[in-house]
Amino acid sequence: MKDANRIEAAIASLRQRFGDKLATSAAVREQHGRGEAFRPCLPPDAVLFAESTAEVALAVEICAAHRLPVVPFGVGTSLEGHVAAPAGGLSIDLSRMNRILETNAEDQDVLVEAGVTRKQLNAHLRDLGLFFPIDPGADATIGGMAATRASGTNAVRYGTMREAVMGLTVVLADGRVIRTGGRARKSAAGYDLTRLFVGSEGTLGVITEVRLRLHPMPEAMSAAVCTFPSVAAAVRTVIETIQAGVPVARIELLDPLQMEACIRFAKLDGFTAAPTLFLEFHGTAAGVAEQAQTVGAIAAEQGGSAFRWATRPEERSRLWQARHDAYYAALALRPGARGWSTDVCVPISRLADCIDETLADLAASRVTAPLVGHVGDGNFHLLLLVDPADEQEIARAKAVNERLVRRALAMGGTCTGEHGIGMGKVESLLEEHGPAVEVMAAIKSALDPLGIMNPGKIFATRSSVAGG
Repeated sequence: MKDANRIEAAIASLRQRFGDKLATSAAVREQHGRGEAFRPCLPPDAVLFAESTAEVALAVEICAAHRLPVVPFGVGTSLEGHVAAPAGGLSIDLSRMNRILETNAEDQDVLVEAGVTRKQLNAHLRDLGLFFPIDPGADATIGGMAATRASGTNAVRYGTMREAVMGLTVVLADGRVIRTGGRARKSAAGYDLTRLFVGSEGTLGVITEVRLRLHPMPEAMSAAVCTFPSVAAAVRTVIETIQAGVPVARIELLDPLQMEACIRFAKLDGFTAAPTLFLEFHGTAAGVAEQAQTVGAIAAEQGGSAFRWATRPEERSRLWQARHDAYYAALALRPGARGWSTDVCVPISRLADCIDETLADLAASRVTAPLVGHVGDGNFHLLLLVDPADEQEIARAKAVNERLVRRALAMGGTCTGEHGIGMGKVESLLEEHGPAVEVMAAIKSALDPLGIMNPGKIFATRSSVAGG
């Protein structure tokens, strides 16, 4: 039960320091009580629109003094309940911290505040001939992407946020500010604290600044679409492409149901609702042509169609926008339904088996769930479309999700390739890592002894917070 007096005292202290930057209206609180996840709204007691690291540090210090939970918030695009506030507390909205602080074109790195979004950053970099490749689809904040170890469509070639983040500024649970990493491309100096905070989902501290590794804009870029007689044939094409060492930049799978949704939603004239690969090639003009020829030959052996090309920037943008809108396109298949998004990742050699068994499970379970995946690195998603008022349907979807996770773990995979744990996969993490979760909890306890940092996420821990 919440300690109302403690909460009131904390909010009064925050109000005294921050004035109208602190919001307590129901509308603002509800906006910050959910992301994109299929979960009930769990609003915080107050929302602070911070504008600097110093303000975040002061707010966390006040919260620590009153044992008030702290929940970092970017733009609310998380899918596993990361921004919900099950214990109430203070949501620290970082969206106003959106300055690009330093750009080093020669060294190909940039320092940004946590509220900068990936599209904002790439617009800034465009005239420098550089780009930031991590693309989870949503226009997420860089801080949120670091906190959830995001990846997305380009990960098969450029890696995830784990590889992209060079250093961080983090406000710890007692209000101290630390800086990790740096501009050097490698270091053997002490513990790798940067990697500790990347993927920590706000449970160890609040990320306020991020230094990122950039990449030169490719000389040539071309996108293609290829359809297949079966999902298995499309997946075999992916596996053979990766095993052949083709440095494909993007290779995305849409099953027939998801392709049908995208055709309707994005009005993709001339496309068919068949198993489809969306591909993109980066490099020199000659290199791109060679990559495309190799993959085209592999696809043809699996019964794939001739490539349908999109070489002009506007054509590529339209094609990839249709892919990025897959979530909303899928929701449109069943008006009134809610989308329960989940993901797993398996070794590339087991990808076909995992997808085949999953599709069979969906058919037997009578659960509608379009499938889409960043299959070049073995990662795929289901969007389980459920009626929120139908408890039996929700139970079937929950069972499908649990079987999906166990299937992936049995194949040497992981319960989440990029969505993170949040509130949704706490039990799955324990199933995947067993006693290692106790070590994670010990790190959490050492850095956050009061348990105020994003409680209820990653694992259930005992805490002395106001709502704990």
